[in-house]
This record gives sequence, C-alpha cells and structure tokens, in this order.
Amino acid sequence: MSDQNPNPYAADGDPNGAYQWGPVPGYGYPQQPMPYVGPPAGFAPAPLLSIGDITVMTDCIVTPSGTMPLKGAVWTVTDMSRTEERMPTAAVVLAIVFFVFCLLGLLFLLMKEKVTTGYIQVTVTSGGRHHSTVVPALGPHTFHMVMGQVNYARSLSA
Repeated sequence: MSDQNPNPYAADGDPNGAYQWGPVPGYGYPQQPMPYVGPPAGFAPAPLLSIGDITVMTDCIVTPSGTMPLKGAVWTVTDMSRTEERMPTAAVVLAIVFFVFCLLGLLFLLMKEKVTTGYIQVTVTSGGRHHSTVVPALGPHTFHMVMGQVNYARSLSA
C-alpha cells in the first residue's frame, strides 16, 4: 500500500497529494502570437458570390460545365420576366356579395394585384467555355438584384 498514491487526483503526482501551483511548461505567459498562414491545407477559399449555378471565386468561375478563368469573362443578362396587373378572384366575389346589399360593393372591382412570372437568364463566357443559367423571377425586384450581382462579377473580371 505504500507505493500507491494516497490522492490519485493530484495533478503533479506528489505522494502527499498536495497540488503545486505554478506555471505549467508550454502554457505560461507571455506567449508568442501565431501568424496567420491562411486556411488549413485541403480547404478551398470561400466563394465571392453565386448566381444560379454559377459560383465566382477569387480567381476563377465554377460552373457545372467546368471551371473558367475570372479575368476577361464576358457576362450577359437577359430579362425574360413579366409583371402583370390583374384583378384577384376575391375582389370579384366580394363585389358580387356586397352588390346585393349596396352599390358600394362595386368598389371591390378596383382591387389589383401584381404577379411576376418568368426568369432572368445569366450567361458567362471565358477561356473558350460558355455557360448559361436561369434565375426565377420572384418579383419585380429580382432583375435589379441579379443585375447588381452581375455588375459586381463584371468588376472582378476586369
């Protein structure tokens, strides 16, 4: 029994079980700051932006049809969406129901809604490769959002 440590939880292995406070080798202060050497090996840099299935990296453009160089890329945007203004079905139903009670029900026929359908086509050509993608138009603001992204990609390509 004499060769066993009376306090098995003593950090420094002192046979009396007393903990010796002091700096632990390798963990003391002051420490030298570690210089940043970039991402760990095997990790790709973060993409700058994505437009549909086109991803713009710091030096290249990644598409399903292959990787293209970013410098000298030609970007083309075509708006193939349309916004229609129409009368919703609820307005017709409310106008008929309230026409029975008073003529003010006809004011429901003034209700309008805007519906946007279609898509925006984005095309990129670089290094002898060509790729085209479509972005669905969710509203009248979608074209302006895509144009902002393409203009940023154009500034990177210059």
